Amino acid sequence: MTVDVTLPSAEQLPEVLLELAVPHEDIDELVARRPGPELWPLLEHYTGIVVGGMGEIDLPAPPDPLPDELGELRRYFPVYILLAALPHVRAYHHSRGIPARVSWLTLTDLGRAMARHRRRHGTGGLDLLSWLVLHFRGALYQLGRLQFQRARLNEVLGRAVAAAGLPYGPGDYALNIHIPGASGPLSPAACDASLRAAAGFFARHFAEERPAVATCHSWLLDGQLAGYLPAESNILRFQRRFHVVEVPQDHGDDEILRHVFVRVPDDLDDLPRTTTLDRAIVDHLRTGGHWYGVSGWLPLDGAR
Repeated sequence: MTVDVTLPSAEQLPEVLLELAVPHEDIDELVARRPGPELWPLLEHYTGIVVGGMGEIDLPAPPDPLPDELGELRRYFPVYILLAALPHVRAYHHSRGIPARVSWLTLTDLGRAMARHRRRHGTGGLDLLSWLVLHFRGALYQLGRLQFQRARLNEVLGRAVAAAGLPYGPGDYALNIHIPGASGPLSPAACDASLRAAAGFFARHFAEERPAVATCHSWLLDGQLAGYLPAESNILRFQRRFHVVEVPQDHGDDEILRHVFVRVPDDLDDLPRTTTLDRAIVDHLRTGGHWYGVSGWLPLDGAR
């Protein structure tokens, strides 16, 4: 699918980028590299992939890799794709009555992802386009400390919810919880507020779906963390909200390293040991242990 696209002018672009929390050090380069008309067909093609089926829960297959011929522009081209998608998702949010405050807070994950790119690679750019498609298609919303993705219960979690006696099962609407980094402590009060906000937000703006269960799949739910962290740590208190579902799987060591340290090092000694969590992750790996992504669910009835 291709769509007619527009980009902010060179004069408008800095203000739009700041509204999306794009790091200041990327703004001048993004303005200077703004694609010209010769790249419009490529921009239309990729923008069409992002906004096609706007508002649908099911996401499209990942797009083909960007062509190498883009050269240095390849690092930033995903940003221009999302900028071209911006008017479409803002119009969708407006049609759903979603407050502008929630809309912009959700979309500023672009800036967070770009800051992560610079920390990881030492250059400006964006390598999380497939993740941000959720935001720019109206599937995911940030409500306070947590993000909530419109979804359906999969087979494993759906069966677990049904086995617990709730009138829901595989295929029913649910919310997937995501925990963005660089958003402050994962405190019980902040999580309580987010869960309360989600219950009301989706009842108002997506009343036809009426999700009653929230799920989470994350290394943050790995029970092994209890052997390293204080019992009243924010992470362990977050874990205790969920009914955990054990699913055999390969370890997710690289995933936890990228989330906490942004990179997978050649040598664990290269990693900082600043926090209790830093030390727990590294010490566990040094002893030959592994970390795992764990799935859990909770009733979406506000805070507990």
